[in-house]
Formats: sequence, C-alpha cells, structure tokens
Amino acid sequence: MQNFEYYNRTKIIFGKGTEALTGQETALYATRILLHHSGGSVVRTGYLDKVKKSLSAAGVSWVELDGVKPNPRLSLVHKGVEICKREKLGFILAVGGGSVIDSAKAIAMGALYDGDVWDFFEHKKTVAAALPVATVLTIPAAGSESSVSAVITNEAGPWKRGLNEECIRPVFSILNPEVTFTLPPFQTACGVADMLAHIMERYFTREPHVELTDELCEAAMRVIIRNARRVITGAGEQDYDARAELMWAGSIAHNNFLSTGRIGDWGSHQIEHEMSAVFDIAHGAGLAIVFPAWITYNINEDTPRLARFAAKVWGVDGAFYDYQQAALEGVFRMKNFFTSIGLPVSFKDAGLDGAKIPLMAEQAVKFGPVGNYRKLHAPDIEAIYRLALT
Repeated sequence: MQNFEYYNRTKIIFGKGTEALTGQETALYATRILLHHSGGSVVRTGYLDKVKKSLSAAGVSWVELDGVKPNPRLSLVHKGVEICKREKLGFILAVGGGSVIDSAKAIAMGALYDGDVWDFFEHKKTVAAALPVATVLTIPAAGSESSVSAVITNEAGPWKRGLNEECIRPVFSILNPEVTFTLPPFQTACGVADMLAHIMERYFTREPHVELTDELCEAAMRVIIRNARRVITGAGEQDYDARAELMWAGSIAHNNFLSTGRIGDWGSHQIEHEMSAVFDIAHGAGLAIVFPAWITYNINEDTPRLARFAAKVWGVDGAFYDYQQAALEGVFRMKNFFTSIGLPVSFKDAGLDGAKIPLMAEQAVKFGPVGNYRKLHAPDIEAIYRLALT
C-alpha cells in the first residue's frame, strides 16, 4: 500500500428538500454570486426557482449565466470569467450535473488569472488560486460535486482536457435524490457508466496489499449495478431509495476515498475524452464503449485481477476455471449490462465511424503515454478503438 494523505473539505448536505438550505450555506461565503446552470431541465422542472427562492431568503443576489452543454465548452467559460471579473463576483454556485460543475470550476480558476484559463488545461501554467465553488447537484454521474477534477472542451480543436486541483474542490454540495426522478433513462444510464468507470480507474492498479479498498470498490460497483437495474429496467423511476444509492455512489466514486493507498490508471478516461471531443458523444456513453475494449486489450496483462473483477462484480462463478475465460465472460456481462440500460458498447452502436481513430490516438498521447496499469502509446490506443468498432 502506498503512503497517502486524504482530505476532502466538501460539506455534503444530502436528502429530501435540502435545496432549501442553499441560501443559508451560500451566505456563509458571499452575498453576491455567479449562478451557473444549463438553462434546461433545471428551469423546466422549477428546481432552479427553488434554489433562487432560498438564495433570496438568505439575502444572496446573483448574476446568472446559463447555456452549459454536455462536454462543457471553453467559450462559455471565457464568458463566465469575464462576468466574474467585470461584476467583481467572489463565489460561484453551480446548479446542475458534472458539465455545469466543471464549467463553474474552470470559471473559478480563470477569474483569478490574467491569461487564458485554457493555459491550465494545456499544462502551460500552474493554478495558484480559484474562487470558491459550491454545487446543487441534479445529475449523479461525474462526482464533480466533491472532487478536484474539471474537464473542458475547447471547440477550436476540438480538444478535451482535464485537470486536478485542490483549490477547485467545492466547499459544499447539496444532493437531493428527488430531483433525479425526472431524468431521462439515457441520462441516468450515462451517469451509471461514469460512476462505474471512476471506480474501475481506481480498481485496476498494480499496487499490492490494498485489500480494503479492493473490497470497497467491488461493493460500490455492485450497488451501482443493482440500483441502476431497479431505476432503469425496473419500475423504479420514482424509487427514492434506489436514486439515493446512485447519487451517493456517484460522489463516493470520485472523491478519492477509494484511491487511498493505490495508484489508479485513468487511461480509459483519456481515451474517451478524444472520442467525446471529436464526436460530442455523452461521456458516459463513450466510457461504455471504451472500457470493455480496454479490458479486452489488457486480458493477458494481469489476468488474475481481471478474473477477480469478473467474479466479484459480475458474478462469474467457479465454472470458469481458466482466468482468461473468466475475464472474458466478465467483459461479456459488462457489455450486456450496458446494453440493457440503453448504452452503446461499440462505435457501430453509437453511429460513429472509425476514420478519425488514428487522429484520436495521437491526440490522446499529446502529453505522453496514458495510463498506469499499463502505459499506452498511440498504437495501443488505436488498437483499443478498433476493438470497440463493432
């Protein structure tokens, strides 16, 4: 087990009706803020109005910026940075899912920087500080509500880049599972794939003697799979308990608790980032395509761990006495699960062509080989994409 320090400053406020506490929590930090959201379902469902009512009651005023899209765009981040500087705003409240939160985090960094915030994502400059960010989560998926991560798409490339900075971890996050009742099944499914991928990136490690976090990862994945089935393929759209399990699992999956003592991989995320930059595919859908192909490509690299994953997470039993056979059965069951909840598991399923595979593979290694479980170079990544074609 690796030495580690674990610290997470995000105050989690979880449960029914908790959006009513947004104002009093925000007022502890600022009375004039940037209110950032997509302008979509959060408005149509009236949820944003509840947040605004809470802010007003606590004496908090705001400047509003909507328009966030999946794979959040740098152009809107630039607009938010300009607003924060012009209006002298010192706090950002993100109401939405991971895209809104990541956009808010990028604005928070750019607001205290004289250059272009994209410099941080290109590793040209180091982040020195950021405005405080808080969130009212509406889509359980990215775990950005309590993580140090942000991912932004620059339309000029298109390029999609991520970074990790402690200063952008939200100071508080409000999680009410009731708001997820109205999510379309596909959006819920994409969130499920994202949660699983965040755990798998940590689970596939070369670090020995991490038994506790191995077991925690496996248990968390089983819980996500079980409750996803209740919500998406069962009659559980309004199942508060199942929705609550998923919402909390999404935060646990990416708040680094499951990383303690381990060195994760993260190659699959970087491979998917190139797909969603080029094709603008939903991140979770892209991960459902990439991860089974990544496992298949690595089947001979550490077969016992892949077989354990198949057994502990996907229920592959002792009838498979060959590790490789067991691991492949696990991939088969994973793909069946993703298909059952409405996700693509191949380029063909998603209606994508393979013409840009060489370009995406080269883009993925712009800063060097990706992954830690196994270092992947452009030819490796191209092979993974091709395994995912059909």
